[in-house]
Amino acid sequence: MGQMVTLTSSDGFKLPAYVAQPSGKPRGAMVVVQEIFGVNRHIRSVADGYAADGYVAIAPAFFERVQPGVELGYAPPDIEKGRGLMAKLDMDKAIQDLSAAVDHVKGHGKVGVVGYCWGGRVAWIAAAKVEGLACTVSYYGGNIPGLADLQPRVPTLFHWGETDQAIPIDSVKAFLGKRPELAANSFVYPGAGHGFNCDERGSYNAEAAQLARQRTLDFIRRHVG
Repeated sequence: MGQMVTLTSSDGFKLPAYVAQPSGKPRGAMVVVQEIFGVNRHIRSVADGYAADGYVAIAPAFFERVQPGVELGYAPPDIEKGRGLMAKLDMDKAIQDLSAAVDHVKGHGKVGVVGYCWGGRVAWIAAAKVEGLACTVSYYGGNIPGLADLQPRVPTLFHWGETDQAIPIDSVKAFLGKRPELAANSFVYPGAGHGFNCDERGSYNAEAAQLARQRTLDFIRRHVG
């Protein structure tokens, strides 16, 4: 369904991105922000899913600045490598690259962002720092509780796993304690762990993934179109 395009960031850096088109007139556009595994088969399928729901979906290869062509699986060595790549990537550069993706698709209507894991943190930062967005959606975004002082300029939806060892539920409660105005759009999924949306991981939770996706679609229908 999709094809690769080349984006040019504001500093001149060029990076690939996967773009999936809807079959009819777009309702708007969604930027899909990867996990630490690159724009792999799962992330491409996520983009295809949003295209099937009527949105132009673009998934930039953020790790291109660190290592070209990253596409990892979910075995322990892949996780270790992905964490290493994440540690080397400058978040300000990632935000520049996300802005380039927004610019690429903004001609199709309003633009939202949805991010998973590392991408969930990027989505929360984007809500405060990226121009031209209508909303953002964060799935189990790492270190978001440590970024409670950010001031989002657009509506943001949060999905958390109750048993996520990477993001303890107590830290989520502390985050919402500091930001109670965000609680209405923050959902915790019982029995779900980190990565519960990914059907290629052992932590996949079909019930939580389906409910979170429906809430996400309802949310972007309201704010993107």
